Amino acid sequence: MIEGLPFPVAFGILFVIVMLRANATYWLGRGAETGAERTRLAKMLASPKFRRAQDVVARWGAPIVTVSFLTVGVQTLINLAAGVARMPLRRYLPAVTLGSIIWALLYATVGFVTLAAWLKLYALSPIATIAGTALLLAALAGFIWWQLRHRSAARGTATVSR
Repeated sequence: MIEGLPFPVAFGILFVIVMLRANATYWLGRGAETGAERTRLAKMLASPKFRRAQDVVARWGAPIVTVSFLTVGVQTLINLAAGVARMPLRRYLPAVTLGSIIWALLYATVGFVTLAAWLKLYALSPIATIAGTALLLAALAGFIWWQLRHRSAARGTATVSR
């Protein structure tokens, strides 16, 4: 839908979407402390992934909010953690604005080019495109699994040697 629009319009739409989503997540985090105990959000706030996101926000502050927009899946936790930590708006808003600009720029350029290329390949050979995509996803999953195994093995060795 957006890919056929002129670049400035597509960029503007994507920027507004990501700013609304990120700020809504931040404000959800700000309000979460008071009433989260009785909601499904309590489970997420108690999860190890969220605790790591809180630690990262506490350590790096506003710059990590900006950098989180270069990731998939982490930016929501970072924005939520920034809200729970009550990061001051004078720090959060510039960081989230810059991150949203970067995100919108990436999706309005590389994201749409990648999607267009994938659709073109799919039109030429649906089976090969699906197989290639599945192979890439399997390779990515294998790499992540390998990284996690080596990280946990390194932690196990570090605690044993102490």
